[in-house]
Amino acid sequence: MNIVRRSELATPASSEHMCAKAAGAGADLVFLDLEDACAPNMKAAARDIAIRALTGLDWGATLRAVRINGLDTAWCHGDIIELVTGAGAALDVLIVPKVRSARDVWWVDVLLTQLETKLGLVRPIALEVLIEEAAGLANAQWIARASPRLRALIFGAGDLSASLHARVDGNFDPLGDYPGDFWHFARVQVLAAARAAGIAAIDAPYPAYQDTAGYRRAASHASLLGFDGKWAIHPAQVPIANEVFSPSATEIAQAREAIATYRAAEADGVGALGRNGRLVDAAHLRLAANVLNRAGEA
Repeated sequence: MNIVRRSELATPASSEHMCAKAAGAGADLVFLDLEDACAPNMKAAARDIAIRALTGLDWGATLRAVRINGLDTAWCHGDIIELVTGAGAALDVLIVPKVRSARDVWWVDVLLTQLETKLGLVRPIALEVLIEEAAGLANAQWIARASPRLRALIFGAGDLSASLHARVDGNFDPLGDYPGDFWHFARVQVLAAARAAGIAAIDAPYPAYQDTAGYRRAASHASLLGFDGKWAIHPAQVPIANEVFSPSATEIAQAREAIATYRAAEADGVGALGRNGRLVDAAHLRLAANVLNRAGEA
C-alpha cells in the first residue's frame, strides 16, 4: 500500500522550536528545510539541528524528510553526506529542489546507495523532487522515472514563476487579469508525469498562510484535478489538506455502491448499465476504485 501524502509541512531546519512544533502537527510528512528557509550562514549549522530533530523527536506516523540544497550549490553534497551519516534510519525522505533532468535524480540516487551500503542501512531512503524550473517541467516525464527511490513529484510554482519569467504576486497568482487557471497546464504536466510513473503528485505551497479559505480553495482545485496532497507552510494548513485530500463518507459510500451495482450487472453479462439516470461502465469502476484506494491509504 502506498504511504499517504495529503499534507507535507515545511519547517526551517535552523529552528529547534519550529522543528519540535512540526513533529506534532499531524502532517503526513514534515520536511526540515535546508534550502530556502535557511540563510546561507546558517545552512551548515542547520544540518546538526535537523539530525537532532530527526533522531530525538517523537514523529509518530509522520514521515521524516529534509529538503536539501540544490545540486548546483556548495552545500548539496555536504547536506546528503552529513544527514544520512548522522540520522541514518531516522531519515525517511530526501526532497531534491530544482531538478532539471533525470541525471540530477540519478546523481542523488548513486550517492545514497553508496552511503547506505557503507553505513549498513537496510531500508532505502526515498526521494521526492521539485519540478520548479522550465527544464524540469519540460523533462518531467523522464524525471519521474529516473529512480526506484522516487515517491513523488512536487509542483513548485514559486521558482517556476521566476524560471518562466512569469509576472505574479507573492502568492504566485498573475498580476493582471488572466483567462482561466494560470497554472493549469503546468500542473497537468506534473500530474501526468507522476501518474505515468506510478508515483504521487503534490501541489505547490500557498504562501498566504493566514488565508485559510484561499488555501482550502487551492487544495480543493488540486484534489479535483487528481493531486494526492499539498504542501503546507504553516501547521494551520495541515488539517485542511488532510481533510480535502481524503474522500468524504459520501464519496466512499457512492463508490462502494457503484462497484457493487456494476459487479452484479457484470455477473448477468451486462458491461454497462444505467444508474440514477447515468451510464455506468468500466471507466466508472476505475474511478470508484481510486476513491476506495485513497480512503484505505488515509
